[in-house]
Amino acid sequence: MHAVSQVFFVCGGTAQERRMTMYRKEENMAESTASQIIAAIGGAENVRSLTHCATRLRFELVDAGKVDQARLDGTKGVLGTVPQSGDRYQVVIGGGVANVYEDIMHLPEMAKAGASAGKAAKSTGEMTDAEVKAAERAKARGKFAWLDSFFEYLSDSFRPILGVLLGASIIIALVNLLISLNVIPNDEASAGWVFIKAIWKGVFYFLPIMVAYNAAKKLKVDPWLGGAIMGMLMTPQFTSLMDTKTFPDTTCVTNAALGTTSCTAKIFGLPMLLSDYSGNVFVPLLMAAVLAVVYHGLKKIIPESVQLVFVPFFCMIIVGALTAFLIGPLGVWAGNELGIGLSWMNTHAPFVFAIIIPLLYPFLVPLGLHWPLNALMIMNINTLGYDFIQGPMGTWNFACFGATAGVLFLSMRDKDPVMRQTSLGALAAGLLGGVSEPSLYGIHLRYKMVYKRMLVGCATGGVVIAILGWLFPSTVASGQVVHGVTTTAFAFTSLLTIPVFNQMWVYGVSIAAAFIVSFLMVAMFDYRTPEQKAEAKQRAADYAAEKAAAKGKSADAPAAVEAAPAAETGTKTAVETTTVGSPLSGHIVSLDESGDPVFASRALGEGVAIQPTDSTVVAPVSGVLSTVAETGHAFGIKTDDGVEVLVHVGIDTVKMNGEGFAVAVKTNQRVSAGDTLVTVDFDKVKEAGYSTTTLMTVTNTMALASVTPRTDIDVKAGDAVLDIQH
Repeated sequence: MHAVSQVFFVCGGTAQERRMTMYRKEENMAESTASQIIAAIGGAENVRSLTHCATRLRFELVDAGKVDQARLDGTKGVLGTVPQSGDRYQVVIGGGVANVYEDIMHLPEMAKAGASAGKAAKSTGEMTDAEVKAAERAKARGKFAWLDSFFEYLSDSFRPILGVLLGASIIIALVNLLISLNVIPNDEASAGWVFIKAIWKGVFYFLPIMVAYNAAKKLKVDPWLGGAIMGMLMTPQFTSLMDTKTFPDTTCVTNAALGTTSCTAKIFGLPMLLSDYSGNVFVPLLMAAVLAVVYHGLKKIIPESVQLVFVPFFCMIIVGALTAFLIGPLGVWAGNELGIGLSWMNTHAPFVFAIIIPLLYPFLVPLGLHWPLNALMIMNINTLGYDFIQGPMGTWNFACFGATAGVLFLSMRDKDPVMRQTSLGALAAGLLGGVSEPSLYGIHLRYKMVYKRMLVGCATGGVVIAILGWLFPSTVASGQVVHGVTTTAFAFTSLLTIPVFNQMWVYGVSIAAAFIVSFLMVAMFDYRTPEQKAEAKQRAADYAAEKAAAKGKSADAPAAVEAAPAAETGTKTAVETTTVGSPLSGHIVSLDESGDPVFASRALGEGVAIQPTDSTVVAPVSGVLSTVAETGHAFGIKTDDGVEVLVHVGIDTVKMNGEGFAVAVKTNQRVSAGDTLVTVDFDKVKEAGYSTTTLMTVTNTMALASVTPRTDIDVKAGDAVLDIQH
């Protein structure tokens, strides 16, 4: 059913039943709403498909008999349940249904059910964030499938550790802020300072092991094996080989360009180039790729009965030796050369560098192509002692967040609940966490005009940071003068991490310019096509009608209706509504016989159900149309004296997507009783497998003295079927 016919609560029940429901809700607060719903619905294995509309989760189940309805009704966040025929089941959530749907789809147990759920979602015209991302990735796929697989490999090697990287970056930011305010000393001799430093240093020191674990897992290799081999290169025993006093055969040289030292040791008569692998990300990525080849090759030739012992044994010896002698030095060299190249560009063409980075990132991030740059940032810190990419990158991030703020502004102005909730969550994740994905996949890639506005902010931020960075260069620890904003820590660019940047005021002005320009571009020129604006307006009207129906009053009706001029709304003195006519010719039955549990519960007010004998649906009263479903199956009319009437044509007919419905009116239009609202091809409705029973209720019944239905009668359109007393 459409949004206007959905309910935020279910009335009725004894006092004892209501107390038990409240008890169950309090008892289940510790467990997530998503987990409780899936458990009560019979488990993930009982879910054939799952979609959602404006307020309901729509399940298609394997066996509806497995549903624990009492447990569902007692779940916090569940406002009602609607069993349906054919193993279908609806769970009423309300305005937050999209969030609950996402939570459910991210449950581990829903991994298998997710595929069918995704297919079902497509049938309703909705796209999940994962589908948006997949669509963007598909654009990059061409003749070279291996290239797309490579970037997916990079992405999946880093994505699982984003949380700890984010946590460490916030710790770094707070520490730098406290140091700048002289709250704590920057004193390596202080035990407290050393302890605090160890908290975030541990993340970056052991980052190669984490990356190796994820990379091995991505390549279907025992992830602990990948972590163990990388950990070998970080043991005190391995690093001690660089001690020339203990091992006289070891020789060391210093790289003047990078300020780093590399050593060569003699191992069994063979030269081994030694490096400090802490914080290195290129080496574990290369090592895992080689490990995958060796691992899967060994599994083909070693009997299955002894694979548990001998596959890890040979992998550790073969890949461990290859990594120490060849892969490790190669990875360090490649990272160093890339860092030197970008550093040269930043030094000799800082304007170009500072502008290109923020303009590239909006296209790199959706495709996962930003991971190599992220790896280079970490490499720069470990080799140069500072990074120069994160400053320009921050201007892109804040341009992204500014565009999201513009969307939030427009959604609040337009009273669009869906976009308000989406943009508010994305903006919070961005400003506080530095995470752009919620903005990208939740908004920007769905509304492509956002990109045109946002890129202006990206360019603005890039130009500002280029000019200020050139006019006010900074000096790094080595004494080198650098044109641009630098940082000595890898940090997610958010409000909380501003203190980690040198020339903090330059960085602050740059990101502010990017944010403000993107915000103004979206707020002033919008981000939607005319069709998308109309859809948002309809969504806001539906939400207002739902809210009014749930509360039993019209306080949230669209302002456009309330402020309509006298020429549209008629005389200032409202004629009292005493009866409501039938919207159709047909047979009138009670809501109890309608076949829809929500309407039968009177949650949407008292009313009648009409079994139609005609195809023309007319206005049952005179008034203004507060809601007109674009699919033509639902209409809300408010009379001049405040009676609110809902007409819902058929049951579950929203799924027909308007096919067979010829709508004759529009939202905020004044109609007189008897005016045609929609002409319906009921034969098509029947062929589609849906009920033609049309429901009509007075949604603000509780605000009236009485609403009395006339049932078990045959009527023509316009005949009185409800008696009203104010």
